[in-house]
Amino acid sequence: MAGILVYALHDDEGDFNKNSLGAISEAARLAGELGSEAAALVVGEVADDAAAALGAYGAKRVFRAKSVPEGLAQPIVDAMAKVIADQGFSYALFGGGLLGFEIGAGLTARMNAGVTMEVTAVKVADGRLVAERPVLQDSAIVDVGYVGEPGIIIGRLNAFDTDEPGAGRAEVVDVEVELSEWSSRARMRTRGEQRGADVNIEDADILVGGGRGLGEKDNFKLAEELAEALGGAVAATRAVVDAGWYPYAAQIGQTGKTVAPKLYLAAGISGAIQHKVGMQSSESILAVNKDPNAPIFEFCDLGVVGDLHKILPKLTEAVKAKKGG
Repeated sequence: MAGILVYALHDDEGDFNKNSLGAISEAARLAGELGSEAAALVVGEVADDAAAALGAYGAKRVFRAKSVPEGLAQPIVDAMAKVIADQGFSYALFGGGLLGFEIGAGLTARMNAGVTMEVTAVKVADGRLVAERPVLQDSAIVDVGYVGEPGIIIGRLNAFDTDEPGAGRAEVVDVEVELSEWSSRARMRTRGEQRGADVNIEDADILVGGGRGLGEKDNFKLAEELAEALGGAVAATRAVVDAGWYPYAAQIGQTGKTVAPKLYLAAGISGAIQHKVGMQSSESILAVNKDPNAPIFEFCDLGVVGDLHKILPKLTEAVKAKKGG
């Protein structure tokens, strides 16, 4: 029976990551078509009830490795490899996010497996899973099948929708994992990050990104006011983060976070390739920039050439008026 194992990431409060829950929901759907089961792996001191509650998203079993620390890739690779080998899982599925990419890559090397990254959809064909992945700057989609087992599937951020939780409960199975010598060298001293207004930009459906075009740190209030009116969050480019205008937790791009909101409004952002790679998966991109030759106008869905210091307040007023009406 070709089962699917999902790594379920959680924070220090025990809350599971949105993308992990989406991956479990997706695994359950696919397992139903395959006639197999979806299961999850959790690490650290996860409470019985919290682990069993993953059954509400479709996990039949939850393997819990209490001795393995959360947040470090190599120990989790050890745990994933053991459970896959012991239980005979045919696939490992990861939701989007940097840690998932790191664990997936390590697991691929450890098990000499086939891997597909930046997956946007998964389907069943001839009793096997086939991953769909965009190529050529998202201008085409390719199907990727797997030869041998396990097959490693790493989703793009927000690729998998989270089903509404049901009433199911998963069987919790504790596993003992012997860590590799190299997996024990790193230690987690402090885990956490500054999110700003307690909002995780990776989970936001609407983002207002601010760049150097805002002019100065205090002008980020224009982006914050618009984001609040829209019910979204604020993001930033590396340049303004390096300048101390906004926290690193809000940085998007090659050296920041990758996001995929339903709407990304870029205010005063030129659209350099380093930033583009972090937000190009947004469903709709709206750009406001006074430079008509800004690179962002080459790939945005709607571009406005003008002074953002005048446009953003007017847009905020219009959004508030619309909601008020």
